[in-house]
Amino acid sequence: MLNPRLAHLPDYPFPRLRTLLDHLPTPAGLDEIWMSIGEPQHAYPDLVAETLAANSHLYNKYPPNNGTPELRAAIADWLARRYRLPAGMITPERHVIPTSGTREGLFMCAFAYVPAQKAGRQPAVLMPNPFYQCYAGAALAAGAEPVYLPALPEHKFLPDLDALDEALLARTAMFYLCSPANPQGTVADLDYLRRLIALARAWDFVLVVDECYAEIYSSTAPTGILEACAHDGGSLDNVLAFHSLSKRSNVAGLRSGFVAGDPELLPRFLRLREYGGNPIPLPIQAASTALWREESHVVANRALYARKFDLAERVLGNRFGFYRPEGGFFLWLDVGDGEAATRRLWAEAAVRVLPGTYLTAPDAPGPDPGASYIRVAMVQSYDATAEALRRIAETL
Repeated sequence: MLNPRLAHLPDYPFPRLRTLLDHLPTPAGLDEIWMSIGEPQHAYPDLVAETLAANSHLYNKYPPNNGTPELRAAIADWLARRYRLPAGMITPERHVIPTSGTREGLFMCAFAYVPAQKAGRQPAVLMPNPFYQCYAGAALAAGAEPVYLPALPEHKFLPDLDALDEALLARTAMFYLCSPANPQGTVADLDYLRRLIALARAWDFVLVVDECYAEIYSSTAPTGILEACAHDGGSLDNVLAFHSLSKRSNVAGLRSGFVAGDPELLPRFLRLREYGGNPIPLPIQAASTALWREESHVVANRALYARKFDLAERVLGNRFGFYRPEGGFFLWLDVGDGEAATRRLWAEAAVRVLPGTYLTAPDAPGPDPGASYIRVAMVQSYDATAEALRRIAETL
């Protein structure tokens, strides 16, 4: 009666974390500080509530699956500005589909683009290890083999493209990449992205790039996959980029994102969404349109994260393998034993973090690339972050 593929899903990290920590008492007199989940706690712009209220009369209408023309135009305009794309490379009609956040789209696209077989064998879906569980779940549910590519410091925490053999590439149906990376915060540069695009086209797989952290960075705006396409003549063949307002605008609960890219691939994705997707309610589409057109709140948000990373540099210094991430809002700290450090931080300092091994595949070949790490989400207020960093430094 049950789908046997579900038995192979990797354990989701947060139930594992509850099992690890919830039975442990925290010290009396210390407020708990949760830095385990990437849920932005910064204020979102006033225009969100204002726009939702102004459009609340539209909640009684079914929203279009492919988004309103206004939302698609705002997204296309933002992509052109943010990535300096040539005029007409991204059009609202052919190249953009709004999604209910990015997780829905990242998961569903595997059902659209993974065939029953490739090169006469079970298809492979490639992803970095550590990885976002959604990628592995999508691969397994679509009948593919998830292949976990070690993302190690010697390769800037990115998969080593030179290590991919031809037999694997021949049966690859999709390749997930997150840049800036979750959890390490490193960014795939232009050369890396161009190499990956060339591989996708040479071996005919779909390259899915998760760029939901692209608007949080320290100094240089991360290169995007569509920007890399523009450098290679503007073709979008085999390429899809996913973005979200959750981190950019601190509206994780709004559940609003989009996919943009290859106009030959997107109609199949839209066809699938017509059956199982969750269209974004019209008031939320209106708020999303306003957010993609407004930049000042993004600049202020980025500046607040920069202040907190300045603080982390001062508090942690050169301990725990600290480095300032190029993008995103996580610290990836080498503490020797991530799970033991997580228990100790909760039991002794009331700071909740995530063991790095909870983001990796336990049966992947080679050493566990997350075993010695903890992921620290820098999403709390400045003062709470300062207190949490102080406790981490003193406890460990």
